[in-house]
Amino acid sequence: MILSIGVPAAADKSRPLKVDHVTICGPDLSVLQEAFGSLGLAADYGGPHANGGTHMAVIGLEDGSYLELVAPMKAGTATESSWSKLMLANAGACAWAVGSADIQKDVDALKSVGLPVDGPFPGGRKKPDGKVLEWKTAALGTQQAGAMLPFMIQDTTPREWRVKPSSSAAQMGLSSVASVVLGVKDMDAAIALFRKAYSWPEPAREDHPEFGAKLAYFPGTPVMLAGALDADGWLAKRLQDVGDCPVAFLLSGQDFRKASTKAKPTPGTWFGLKLAWFDAEKLQGARLGVIAAP
Repeated sequence: MILSIGVPAAADKSRPLKVDHVTICGPDLSVLQEAFGSLGLAADYGGPHANGGTHMAVIGLEDGSYLELVAPMKAGTATESSWSKLMLANAGACAWAVGSADIQKDVDALKSVGLPVDGPFPGGRKKPDGKVLEWKTAALGTQQAGAMLPFMIQDTTPREWRVKPSSSAAQMGLSSVASVVLGVKDMDAAIALFRKAYSWPEPAREDHPEFGAKLAYFPGTPVMLAGALDADGWLAKRLQDVGDCPVAFLLSGQDFRKASTKAKPTPGTWFGLKLAWFDAEKLQGARLGVIAAP
C-alpha cells in the first residue's frame, strides 16, 4: 500500500532523478536472454548476486543506464529476494534504480521529509571473468526495493565494471532508459508520494484506452504513473496479482525511427511524444517500448 501523504506547502528545490537501471524478471534467465536476443538485444551474462539466490544478464545503453534481466539461480524456485514472487509470476518489469554520488546524504535528505528509508546496505556481484563488483543500496518507501519509489545505488568499485554499452542496443539506435511506467492502485496517493519525495510540481494527465490506463507524467523526469481504466482490464488484474510496481519501460534514442524499427507504433502520442511497443509475447510478456525524445 502506498502511504497517503501530503505535499509540503513550501516545497524544497525540485530534485532530479537519473535512471541507473531497470529490472525485468522471470523464473528462468536463459529464457529471458533468448527472448530479448530474438528481438536483436543480446544480454550479456553478468553472474550471480552476492545473495546467492539470483543471477542476471545486462543490456547496456549509451548513456550508462541499462536493462537488467534477473531470475533465480535455480530456475523456477523461490529465493530470499524481495522480487521472488514477481520472478515466479513471470511479471516482467519489476523494479528500477537511480544512481547516487553520496547515498548517505541522499538517504538523510529523504528521511528529513518523512519518508521511510531502509539502508544503505552493501551489495555485490561476481562477474564471469572473476571480477567482484561492490555497491551500496537503499530502499525507499514501504514496498519491495524499486516497486514504487526507486531504490538508490552507489558503486564502491568502478561503475564501468558494472556496465558498458551493448553493441546490440547501439545497432538498434537505443541509447537510454527514458521512462519508467509504474502501475498504481491509488493515483492521487502515488502522485503525493513522488511530490513529497522530490518536490515536483503537479503532473500532466492523460487517458489512454489503447493501453488500458489513465496516465500521470512528471515532465522532465523519468516517471509515469498508470492507473487502471477498466476494472476487468490487464492492468487491474496485474495490480491485483502483484501490487504496485513497474509495468513497462520506455527506451529512447536520437533517431526515433531507427530506434523503433522493430516495434509497432501506437495511434496518437503520449504527452505529445511518439511511442512504439515491441512485441510483448516475444519478450515473455514484458512490456518494453520506445518513446521519442522530448
